[in-house]
Amino acid sequence: LIVLLLALSAAGGRRAVVPALVFAVGGVVVAIGAYVAFTAAGASGAVPMSVVLLAAVIAGAIYSLVKTPVRRDLLTLAWIVMAGVMAQAVVGGSAVLTGLNPFIVGFHYASSLLLVCVTTAFLVRLRTAPGPRELAVPKWYLILAHVTSLVLALTIAFGILTTGNGPHSGDAAVVRTGFDASVLAHVHSWPGYTLMALAVVLVAAAWALRLPTRGWVSAFTLVLVVQIAVGVWQANAALPPLLVGIHMLLAALSAAAYVVTIFAMKRPVAAQAAREEPVLTA
Repeated sequence: LIVLLLALSAAGGRRAVVPALVFAVGGVVVAIGAYVAFTAAGASGAVPMSVVLLAAVIAGAIYSLVKTPVRRDLLTLAWIVMAGVMAQAVVGGSAVLTGLNPFIVGFHYASSLLLVCVTTAFLVRLRTAPGPRELAVPKWYLILAHVTSLVLALTIAFGILTTGNGPHSGDAAVVRTGFDASVLAHVHSWPGYTLMALAVVLVAAAWALRLPTRGWVSAFTLVLVVQIAVGVWQANAALPPLLVGIHMLLAALSAAAYVVTIFAMKRPVAAQAAREEPVLTA
């Protein structure tokens, strides 16, 4: 909320901040009313309260983006994070009400990774000049990078399913998803090793061609190496909780590093034009 208000203030000043605060206060008042009403009726008021707050955030975002034409890219990303946090409250409440259903808990984690990616995109755009952008890498490299994105998403998806069937997906009373965790662990490794091979190709090409992605794709590959090592270690050590947690944390870090890599494949057109403009000397 603080980051969102700061972004609104920088983009539109008081005229952008005040409406957002009005939506926020109004949403809180209505949400409290919904909570009290549902609780008085004998139902759970937590989910209705969260839904009302999420609706207030979405309404505020639409109004803000229509009225504030400056740096809509940053405002959109900031609003998505804000709405995503509120949506996570709804998903988290649903996970509790369904007795920690592994599918909902897995979706809760996947949503968290998406928020990490959006927040990373916000930080990248914050340090990048606004305006049109152009490709700074060969087209084949762009295509390969996006293929790698799909493999990364597939690896994370199978990782979530694997964790959901392991011993740490909830308390002892939680009903698992019905898949064989040991089989899933092997299936999860297949896209993981494919991802590693693709990352090596991207790193080698980036350094050979001196592409602007070489720093962050190298960081992504390094995290991936550690991630694979931790994954193999935890599988051979009977899944100690600490290693499983580190494995999940590294998944978020690898996703964030790859988002920066994707953004590094383009550069502002104005900056490139300035570099190519001839300099007059005396």
